[in-house]
Amino acid sequence: MTLNRRHLMLGALGGSGLIASAPLRAADAWPAKPIRIVVPYPPGGSSDIIARSISQPLSEALKQSVVVENRAGANGNLGADLVAKAPGDGYALLLCDVGALAISPSVYTRLAFDPSKDLRGVTMLAYSPHLLVVHPSVPANNLKELVALSKTADLNFAVTATGSAPHLAGVALERASGARWQYVPYKGGVQAIQDTVGGQTQVLMNGMLATLPHVQSGKLKVLAVSKGTRMPLIGDVPTIAEQGVPGFESGTWQGLLAPRGTPDAVIQRLNRELVTIIRSTEIRSRLAGQGAEVVTMAPTEQEQFFNKERARWAKVVAAAQIKLD
Repeated sequence: MTLNRRHLMLGALGGSGLIASAPLRAADAWPAKPIRIVVPYPPGGSSDIIARSISQPLSEALKQSVVVENRAGANGNLGADLVAKAPGDGYALLLCDVGALAISPSVYTRLAFDPSKDLRGVTMLAYSPHLLVVHPSVPANNLKELVALSKTADLNFAVTATGSAPHLAGVALERASGARWQYVPYKGGVQAIQDTVGGQTQVLMNGMLATLPHVQSGKLKVLAVSKGTRMPLIGDVPTIAEQGVPGFESGTWQGLLAPRGTPDAVIQRLNRELVTIIRSTEIRSRLAGQGAEVVTMAPTEQEQFFNKERARWAKVVAAAQIKLD
């Protein structure tokens, strides 16, 4: 009887051990099927460029298919919501402008998900400063001339999406410089660029990664860069801070996030592989040639960055009284 009871106790302990170790074994077995990287914007933008740069190397590192899926809508919130509500198993990931994601809780009165509670950081990947550009026909060659022109002429400012990081950067610049322009919202950076190239809008602030090719081709004229220092890639173009707006800095911060319940082991594996991939000489050089700087972070660092950005832009949103349903 004692022996049987002892066997039962050992069996119970063994069973509880199996249950406790199940999540660990599941993480060890990951990935066992294809992985989706959801980009919540149309193809051709900064996040899409980064996603397609890392997808094949990540597939090779994980020995599993990695598919990039564009799910645009609601300023990136449609795709973000999709990942936020996905199972936390490491098979649905979000690659987006982390700064823009931090803005959403302040801009939207009703948001179907809570970015800080429903998503967790994996790593930042790249930073691309905003370029302040105009259509070549605009008779301004620097910020001072643009501000003066805005007070005598109607200037349409192309907005990649209402409440986006470029939109709020434009609002912050308008308030700080005394400029006046009318905002024209689009459903993504590609459309905003196309209309500015075509002359339907005259002014644009957008990530350098997606905007630089149009500057290099002469289809857009660059007046300033929103970085703390000048960018040799665009020659002698001064920063916005140098042109009368001290301390002004903005840009797009592409990073990877996962559903909150994703196991730590999966997050750490993704972080390790992605940091190696994005820092590789080939990808770093390619992105640098397009105006993006490789920036990586530990998962906790990325979440701290997110919280700081949320607090920073909440002040701009409140001052500009921007609210969307």
